[in-house]
Amino acid sequence: MSGYLESQLIILCLNVIYAYGIFLPAASGQLNLGAAGFITIGAYSSAWINASGAPMYIAIPASMLFCAAIAFTIAFPILRTRGVYMVLATFAFAEVVAGLIINLEFLGAAAGYPVESHADYLVVVPVTVLVVLLCFILMSTRLGLAMRSIHDDEAVATLFGVDVRLAKVAAFTLGAALMSLGGALYGHHYNYIETQTFNVLLSIYILLYVLLGGTQTAWGPLVGAAFFTVVPEALRQIATASGHAWIADSRFIIFGAIIVLMMVFRPEGLVTRTMVDRAATPFGGGRSGAAPAARAA
Repeated sequence: MSGYLESQLIILCLNVIYAYGIFLPAASGQLNLGAAGFITIGAYSSAWINASGAPMYIAIPASMLFCAAIAFTIAFPILRTRGVYMVLATFAFAEVVAGLIINLEFLGAAAGYPVESHADYLVVVPVTVLVVLLCFILMSTRLGLAMRSIHDDEAVATLFGVDVRLAKVAAFTLGAALMSLGGALYGHHYNYIETQTFNVLLSIYILLYVLLGGTQTAWGPLVGAAFFTVVPEALRQIATASGHAWIADSRFIIFGAIIVLMMVFRPEGLVTRTMVDRAATPFGGGRSGAAPAARAA
C-alpha cells in the first residue's frame, strides 16, 4: 500500500471512530460538541501512560477507562441541560480540557507531547472495524432500542418504562470512551500530539459527520464520515488533475454547496431508518410486505 493511500485510510478510520463516539449520544437525542475534549483526554492520557512504561495495548484501554470515568462524572450535570444549552455545556468542557492541557508542563504544554509506541494501519483498521460492528450490535440491544425511543419521543419512552437518565448517561459515557480511543490511536499513529490540533472545528466536523449521515441508524455515522473524508479529497484530486486554478480555488465552495443541498433535501440525514428497512426487504418480503398481504386478506 502506498503512503498516500495509507494516510487517507488512517484519516478515514479515525473519522469513523470519532463519528460513532458522537453518534451514541446523538442517537439518544443529545447534541455533543465536546468531541475535541474527549479526543484530547484519550490522546494525552494514552501517551502519558505509554511513556510511564506501559505497552500500547495497555495504555489505550486504560485511557478509555479514564475518559469514560470523567464522562460519567460530568454526564449528570451536563445532561440536566437541553438543546442549545447542552451544546454550549459540552463545548465549554472541551475548552476547559484544552486550557488545562496547554498549561500542564509535564504534558508538554503548548509545545506538544511525543508518543513512544507506533500504531500503523494494521492496528487502526481492525480496531475501526471492531468499533463499527460493536456499535451495530449495541443499537440492536435493549440499550440501543431505549436510546432510539428516547430520540423519537422522550415522554413516550418514559411512559413505557425506559430509564431515560440511565440510558443517556450510558450513551454519553460510551461515546466518550470511543472518542478517547480515536484520540489514542491518533497519537500512537502520528507519534506526536498537540492540543491545538483538537480544536472546536474538529468537534463541529465530527458532529456534521453524524447529523448529515443520519442519527436514526448505525449506518449514518459510517456514511457521513466516509462522505466528509472522501469527497473533499476527490475534489482535490480532480482539481489537481484538471490543471485549472479556478477548480482548485472553488473546490471548497463546491463542497459547501453539496452540504447545503444535502441539508435542504435530506434534513434527516443521508441514511434513514425507512431507507434501511426498504433495503433489507427489496422484494417486498419481511415486515414491509406483510401489511399489504394482511389488508388483502
